[in-house]
Amino acid sequence: MRTMRALSILLGMLLWSGAASAQSYQPTAANLKARQWFQNAKFGMFIHWGVYSVPADGEWVMQIKKIPVSEYEKFAPRFNPTEFNAAEIVSLAKAAGMQYITITSKHHDGFAMFATKQTKWNIVDATPYGKDPLKQLAEECRKQGIKLFFYHSQLDWHNPDYFPLGATGHSAGRPEGGDFNRYLDFMDAQLTELLTQYGDVAGIWFDGMWDKPDADWQLQRTYSLIHKLQPAALVGSNHHHAPFDGEDFQMFEKDLPGANSAGFNKAAVSTLPLETCETLNGAWGYNKSDKNFKSVPDLIHYLVRAAGSNANFLLNIGPTEAGNVQPEFVERLHAVGQWLEKNGDTIYGTRGGPITPRSWGVSTQKDGKIYLHVLNWQEEYLALPELPGITAARLFGSNAKVELKKLEGGALLRIPKDARDPIDTIVVLEQAK
Repeated sequence: MRTMRALSILLGMLLWSGAASAQSYQPTAANLKARQWFQNAKFGMFIHWGVYSVPADGEWVMQIKKIPVSEYEKFAPRFNPTEFNAAEIVSLAKAAGMQYITITSKHHDGFAMFATKQTKWNIVDATPYGKDPLKQLAEECRKQGIKLFFYHSQLDWHNPDYFPLGATGHSAGRPEGGDFNRYLDFMDAQLTELLTQYGDVAGIWFDGMWDKPDADWQLQRTYSLIHKLQPAALVGSNHHHAPFDGEDFQMFEKDLPGANSAGFNKAAVSTLPLETCETLNGAWGYNKSDKNFKSVPDLIHYLVRAAGSNANFLLNIGPTEAGNVQPEFVERLHAVGQWLEKNGDTIYGTRGGPITPRSWGVSTQKDGKIYLHVLNWQEEYLALPELPGITAARLFGSNAKVELKKLEGGALLRIPKDARDPIDTIVVLEQAK
């Protein structure tokens, strides 16, 4: 994942109609229940981690620096994350108020972060570490009550059967030729390992179809395999199109649903569960020179705006080559968790509220309550659209009454300056019973 690939994605959109196939997928009761849980969860941890953490220049370093496979493979003997601690990672997610973790099982460089039998290009066979961190993480997630998703790249710069090449990977130095159908067999075999050897898997998070938008990815075969092996597992794909048959949630990279600041989120918002993902600095994988860390208020605002857009927020960390999480990440995640301890009732389990997202903030709703999240409003009075049945307004937490004056076609909310919260002033709108 990297926003610099926007050009190749946009070119791909011209080649790919993006039209979903005939809808034949019927989700199981377990899958529908999992979708509801997912919509209630609201906040998750994304982990981009792989052999690219050794050069410490982001997860696209192989492509950007035009490193051939023969040279890139030399990073593996230097990848020995002895300081990785699955218990600490899961505990950090819980401290941040996150409900699930999505980790890279394989990224675009083809390097598997688990004990796959399909290739020696994996953390167990190719590195001095010699252990399976995904197995450790899966066990710890079960202990601490966190659900686990696996990110899996369909794009592969290392496998010679990923041929013909797509928009990327031309500097990898692989031999001409290869069998794409054999590559798809390889991918499905790796997915089978992930879905049969790591306990309950909450879902598969695909990425990379945008590299070869005109290829026959045999999606229905792969999606059916996933749903057969784990009927409750949710399938999503970062292809930037309307969801295809067999997908259970829709994702938006570095954008809220309906926005397109990144340049490739042009798909309409579907009725499936939604998720948006973002970075803590500017990189997905560990980048030692990227110090452009987002502030705690900015992270909270993004979380709140995601909830107001009826979406989850998947926030990324990129561990170091040693397996550590940067202290700037830890500090910010703890601060977001502290905010959620006080205000989580207005986020968890909610859906987007009756007031559509505005420049000043958003609304969420749950159990007959409407929560206004006033994020960016300096004036004393805030005009609201007409909301039938609203009788009063109170500040969340203190329960102090807030003046609400009904007007023709709407209402006027008065929020005195001394009642403002520096991050998010939350007002509960009371409805007639």
